[in-house]
Amino acid sequence: MGRTYEEWIKTQDQALVAATRKGDEDNKPILNQLNWIWCKNMLDKKSELNPTSAELLDWVTSGQIDAMRKK
Repeated sequence: MGRTYEEWIKTQDQALVAATRKGDEDNKPILNQLNWIWCKNMLDKKSELNPTSAELLDWVTSGQIDAMRKK
C-alpha cells in the first residue's frame, strides 16, 4: 500500500497547500484541490512528488478525500 493522504500532503510545498485550501480548511480535501497541486508539480518538473493512481483511488474509496463536494 502507498502513502496516506496525510503522509503525502506533508511532502508538498505548504504555501501551495495553504493557497489551494484557502477558505476550505474546515472541509475534507477534494480531488480538484489535489489536481492544482499535481499540475503545479508537473509544471515545476517535480512529478515524483505526485501521488500514484493507486494512492488516489485509495484516498477516495477510503474517505480520506472527496471526489467532489456535495451540497
